Amino acid sequence: MSLSLIFALFCGLAAIGYGMLAILWVLAQPQGDERMRDIAGAIQKGAAAYLNRQSLVIALMGLLVMAALWHWLGLEAGIGFLIGALLSGTAGAIGMSISVRANLRTAEAARNGLDAALQVAFRGGSITGLLVVGLALLGVAGYYLVLEPADPGDLEGQQQALQALVGLAFGGSLVSLFARLGGGLFTKGADIGADLIGQAEAGLAKDDPRNPAVIADNLGDTVGDCAGMAADLFETYVLTLVATILLAGLSFPESATELILYPLVLCGLSILASVVGTFFVKLEPGDTQILAALAKAWTVAGVLAFLLLVPLTWLLLPARISPADGDLLFSRWGVLGAAGIGLVLSGLILVITDYYTSADYCPVRGIAKASDAGHAPNLIAGLAVSMKATAAPVLMLCTAIWGAYTLAGLYGIAIAATAMVSLTGIVLALDAFGPIADNASGLAKMAAMDASVLEVTAALDAVGNITKAVTKGYAIVSAGLVALVLFTDYTQALVAAGKTLVFDLGHPAVLIGLFIGGLVPYLFSALALEALGNAAAKMVAELRRQFRELPGLLDGSQRPAYARAVHLLTKAALKAMIIPALLPLALPLAVGFGMQWLMGGDAGVLALGGMLIGAIVTGLLVAISMTVGGAAWDNAKQSIAAGRFAGAGSMAYQAAMTGDAVGDAYKDVAGPALNPVIKILNLVALLMVPLLCFQAPI
Repeated sequence: MSLSLIFALFCGLAAIGYGMLAILWVLAQPQGDERMRDIAGAIQKGAAAYLNRQSLVIALMGLLVMAALWHWLGLEAGIGFLIGALLSGTAGAIGMSISVRANLRTAEAARNGLDAALQVAFRGGSITGLLVVGLALLGVAGYYLVLEPADPGDLEGQQQALQALVGLAFGGSLVSLFARLGGGLFTKGADIGADLIGQAEAGLAKDDPRNPAVIADNLGDTVGDCAGMAADLFETYVLTLVATILLAGLSFPESATELILYPLVLCGLSILASVVGTFFVKLEPGDTQILAALAKAWTVAGVLAFLLLVPLTWLLLPARISPADGDLLFSRWGVLGAAGIGLVLSGLILVITDYYTSADYCPVRGIAKASDAGHAPNLIAGLAVSMKATAAPVLMLCTAIWGAYTLAGLYGIAIAATAMVSLTGIVLALDAFGPIADNASGLAKMAAMDASVLEVTAALDAVGNITKAVTKGYAIVSAGLVALVLFTDYTQALVAAGKTLVFDLGHPAVLIGLFIGGLVPYLFSALALEALGNAAAKMVAELRRQFRELPGLLDGSQRPAYARAVHLLTKAALKAMIIPALLPLALPLAVGFGMQWLMGGDAGVLALGGMLIGAIVTGLLVAISMTVGGAAWDNAKQSIAAGRFAGAGSMAYQAAMTGDAVGDAYKDVAGPALNPVIKILNLVALLMVPLLCFQAPI
C-alpha cells in the first residue's frame, strides 16, 4: 500500500471526524421553546417520510441496474455500483438530517445576534459538506485499494480495477439523478402551491402557519437543496476522481501509478484546507457582511490547498511525463499549474454567479424594475438575463480548458476539473447553509419570535438565496468540465479496445448522434417541467380543498392538515420523476445499438460519441441559463418584497411572483437535474464500449 493512498484515506477519515464533532456541537445548541420544537418536529417527520419512500424507489431501480452490470461487466463493477449508490444515498440522508435539526437551533441562536446565528447555520452546513467529501474520498480510495493489483506492472489487473471504479461512479450518478429530480419536484410543487394558493388566493404572508403547504414548503428546501445537492456534488466529486484516474490508467501506462494517486492526494489536501477554512467564518460586532464572511472560507481553503499541493507535486510526480503515444511531453509543474487553474475557476464562478443573482447588481434590479410594467415584462427580462448569464461562465470554461491543455495536455484538463471539485466540502457547506437559513427564517415567523430575531434570520435567508445559486452554478460548470474528461475517457477506451476513430461531422452516424445529443437536455427538461406541472396541480387542488372544507383555517380556529399535503406531494413527486429519469439510461443504449444495427461497422460508437458532444454543449448552456435565470427571478421578487419599488402586495410583486414561479421550475427542477443527466449519458456510453466492440471489458 502506497503512502499516497494511506494519506488519502486519512484525509477522508479526518473529514468524517470533523463532521462528527460538529454534529455534537450543533445538537448541543438550544432548541428554543415548545412551539419551535413542534414546528421543527413536523418538518423532521416529513423529511424522514419522504426520504424513506424515495429510497425505496431508488433501491428497486438500482437493483435492476446492479444486476445488469454484474451480468455484463463482472462482479467488481456490480459491487462498485452498490457502493457508489449506498454512499450517495447516505450523503443525501446526512444533508437532510442535519438541515432539519440545525434550523430551529439557528433561529434560537438569532436571539444572541447575527454572528451567533451564522455560526450555527454555517456549522450545520459544513457538517454536510465535509461528511460528503469524506465518504466520497473513502469510497474511491478504499475500493481502489481493495482492487489494486499487488504487482504494479499488472496492467490488465489495473484496467479491471478502473472498470470497477466506473461502476462505483455510475451508482452515485443514478442516485444523484433521482435525488435531484425527485427533490426538485417536491420542493417546487410545495413552493408553487404555497405561493399561488396561500399567498395569492388566500392573502397569507409567506411562512404563515395557517397555510396548509407551509410545512411542505420548508421541508422542500431541505429535500432539494440539502439532500439533492449533497447527492449531486457527491456524484460529481466521485465521478471526477474516477474519470481522472481512468484517464491516467489508459493514457499513461509508464507513469500510471503516480498519476492515478495524484488526484486522490489533491482531494485529500483540499479536505484539510476546507476544514481550516471553516474556522474563518466570523462576523465582528457591527459587521453585517455575511457573504464576505462566507467567501473568506472559500478563499482560505483554495489558497491553502494550492500552497500545500506545491511540495506534494514535487514529491509525487516525475519531472517529465509523456503519454503512451509520445506526442506530448509536460512537466510536473505543468500539472500543478492546471490544478491552480481549476481552483481559480471555482472562485470566478462564485463572482459571476453572484453578479447575475444578487439584488445588489443590475441584472436582478432590471428584472425587479420590469415587474412594475406587469407580468410579461418580468418574464421577458428574466429570460434575457438567463440567456446572457451563459456567456461569462462558458468563456471562462473555454479559457480554463485552453490553459490546462497547454500546460499538461488532456491530463491537465482532468486535473483542473479535479482541483475545482476538490473544494466541494466548503462549497457544499455554503449550499447547505442556504436551506438552514431559509428554514430558520420560516420557523421564526411561524413561532412569532421577536422582531430582532426576524431581522437576523431574514438577513441570513437573503444571503442563503445567493449561496444556493452560486453552488448550483459551481455544480453545473464543474459537471461540464467533468463531462469533457469523461468523453476523453470514452475515446481512450475505444483506443484500448482497438478502435482508433475520428468523430468526423462528414460521417452521418456522428451527425445523427450530435443532433440527438443536442436534443436530450431540451427533451429531459420538458419531461421534468411537465412532471412538475402535474405534481403542482395535485398540490394546488389539495390546498384549495383544505381552504374550502376547513373554513376555520383563516381565523386560526382550525389547524391545517400539514401531513396530508406532505404525503400527497411526496407520492406525486416520486411517481412523476420516473419517466424523465429513465431517459439518460435508455437513450445511449438505443442510439448505440440502434445505429450499429442500422448502419453496421463502427456506426454505434461513432453515433454515441456525437451524442455525447451534443449533450455536453447544449446541456451546459441550458443548465446555466435555467439555474442562474431562476435565481435572478427569485431574488427580484425578494428585493421587491424587501421594499424596493412598490413593495410586497403591489402589482409589481404579483408580476414578480409569476416570474419566480417560472424561475423555480428552472432553477430547482430542470436545470440542476441536467448535471447528472449529462454525466450518466457519458458513463453509460463508457460502460457500453466493451459490448459494442465485442471484447472483454477494458
